[in-house]
Amino acid sequence: MTQLQFTDIQETSKIIRAAEIQIELPSTPVKYYRHGWQSWSLAAWTDVTPFPMQKPTSFHPYQTDAVYAREPNPHGSWLGAVEFEDGNILLLGALATDTHVFLLQSQLTGRSEADEVEWFIAYGSESKIFDEYVHQLGIRFGVAVKNHAPRVWCSWYSLYMEISEKILHQVFDGLGDLPFDVLQVDDGWQKNIGDWEANEKFPSGMAALAEKIKSTGRRAGLWLAPLLVAKSSQLFHEHQDWLLRDEKGNLVTPGINYWGQDLFALDVTHPDVISWLAALMKRVRSWGFDYYKLDFLYAGAMQGKKYRDVPREAAYRQCLAFMREAMGEGAFLLTCGTPILPALGICDAIRIGPDVSYEWENRLYEYLLQNFSSPSTKNAIRTVVNRLWLKPLIHVDPDVEYFAAKENTLEEEHKEQLRDLALVCDFKATSDLPRWLTAEEREKLRSFLIASPKISKISRYKYALDDRMVDFSSAIELTKPPKGFDALLGIIMGWAGNIKFFIKFFLSLDNVAKKRRASRI
Repeated sequence: MTQLQFTDIQETSKIIRAAEIQIELPSTPVKYYRHGWQSWSLAAWTDVTPFPMQKPTSFHPYQTDAVYAREPNPHGSWLGAVEFEDGNILLLGALATDTHVFLLQSQLTGRSEADEVEWFIAYGSESKIFDEYVHQLGIRFGVAVKNHAPRVWCSWYSLYMEISEKILHQVFDGLGDLPFDVLQVDDGWQKNIGDWEANEKFPSGMAALAEKIKSTGRRAGLWLAPLLVAKSSQLFHEHQDWLLRDEKGNLVTPGINYWGQDLFALDVTHPDVISWLAALMKRVRSWGFDYYKLDFLYAGAMQGKKYRDVPREAAYRQCLAFMREAMGEGAFLLTCGTPILPALGICDAIRIGPDVSYEWENRLYEYLLQNFSSPSTKNAIRTVVNRLWLKPLIHVDPDVEYFAAKENTLEEEHKEQLRDLALVCDFKATSDLPRWLTAEEREKLRSFLIASPKISKISRYKYALDDRMVDFSSAIELTKPPKGFDALLGIIMGWAGNIKFFIKFFLSLDNVAKKRRASRI
């Protein structure tokens, strides 16, 4: 182990190679920056006291890094920082994958799951230190070519899985001359998770759908979750030898999601899996889609016994690079549900927060279960704002913005925060249906899509958009843990959330609500 005193790094930044590194702090910090593992995992400056474990634990595989989900000390993936009373910070950040940082009493500790790696260590003002860290990451991982962030319409938040060829044609025609660059078809087009062919709702096939999109003058985008396999899929029945297993030989599950069935993860080191994924990416391109949204990618970096003995995040990064190469020249790759650092330099854009929602916050998840990775507009804004330091490296996707009052319960001020955050990120998307928009809302959407304000950072949560000040502080504070009866209720709900029957029951209720909403188009 490499041990450093604070005086060793107080004057200048350092890069040190070590498998484990420990820095003795000069005083008790007032805040700790915990950086979540993947797109939806919490990123925030928090108190240095023990953090309540996110519940239910059955959600850990697809909301956190399950390897560290029960760690009681403040911690985070690849980097951690402490803030002192004078406002200066000390940052310890890995310049490699498969690393983790902990605040252990009076020490900031970094550990590698593999061999010795490079660590960046610096003390000073937050903006200066993160800028230096970003520069070092760019040297080692690469920087995305950022000539233009596409303006995207996607089907998910209005239609969910209730999409069809007929419905999408109506939507595409209704968008008229709104200045979208990409029309992205989301979940609901495929036969199954793992069987990536058009289902019966798309009788003309996916090539015809892409052609319809391109006839409007836009790029054709498609959603896939290529590293997941559903138990009911043909792929599962034909190639169980492709799936990731634990040390006991059991299949590794990335969790039950809204599909309501058991899911499994592909072993991304298996040569046949790599060939299959490359062929899938080429097939999607041959259909005419050149904007890829690949989702639930964390499955490729889960812990398990693999075909090749490669560190889990390094294996995922290699797999992602193979898929990117197979897409061909000119493709745009947006990664979602992805471990963050392993995707840098390979994709064009990364979703950097959890899903937005038609509600500001959810009492069950954020209060009773202390789950800040669940979908809500407040959760999304909090994590995105705390990851904006990534912007020089990659297009940062904050998820969609809302314009229509129809089918939306958010207060206007919260919708405005989402839109302002998208302007700061310079990544614009919506899922609002054309027929929901009033004439005024349609023009507001048009103005938003063509807006290009000058962005200046004022402080951690404040930005200037031209001459207008924007403050995201109202989304930052974490809900305090419940007490008394509410604490007991949280324990009960957390317990129920770990029982498959209850999970499927609540997922079915959520899916019914989504279907009801989508049926109102």
